[in-house]
Amino acid sequence: MLPIRRFSVLSAQCLAALIVMLPLAAGSQVQADETVLMPANIIFVTSTGYWEESGDPLAVLDPKTGATANTQPAPASPAQRGYYKLVAVRQPEGNAHIFLQQVALDAGGPKVISSAELEEFSAMKAYVTDIRPDTSDGVAAQPGLFATVYLKTDPTALEPETWTVLIDDIGDIKVERETN
Repeated sequence: MLPIRRFSVLSAQCLAALIVMLPLAAGSQVQADETVLMPANIIFVTSTGYWEESGDPLAVLDPKTGATANTQPAPASPAQRGYYKLVAVRQPEGNAHIFLQQVALDAGGPKVISSAELEEFSAMKAYVTDIRPDTSDGVAAQPGLFATVYLKTDPTALEPETWTVLIDDIGDIKVERETN
């Protein structure tokens, strides 16, 4: 009888602890639901590559002298730099649209400065199964972006198609089916 009694005392202590902790756990769950980081329809996000722009305002320079219209040398503003993100957003029909974002590294933190839908993928009405950067660490040796998008145009297909998104060092974007 002694082991049964010890078990019941231990069970009562566990039950009391559970009763005390349950409201705290319920409160933390409510708090977690209030701070959703991303909408549920975002299925993949890949940050990779980088871009940088010089701070020279070339548009206002006189091509002959390198000075601005008021003959003062153009003030050098700091170079802007950042990275790219590919975001796959699930649509109500189940397929996905892919967006390319250019993110600037700002003193206050990352800031999205442009976002564009990659129409090539939207036109396919594809089901995206993965997006991967060129390198596993996401660090590129030179400016631009290279990422692979895995998708299915037929949801019953066994193997996904592979497509590449490439941005070269001058910012030209290419979306093409991978051929290897």
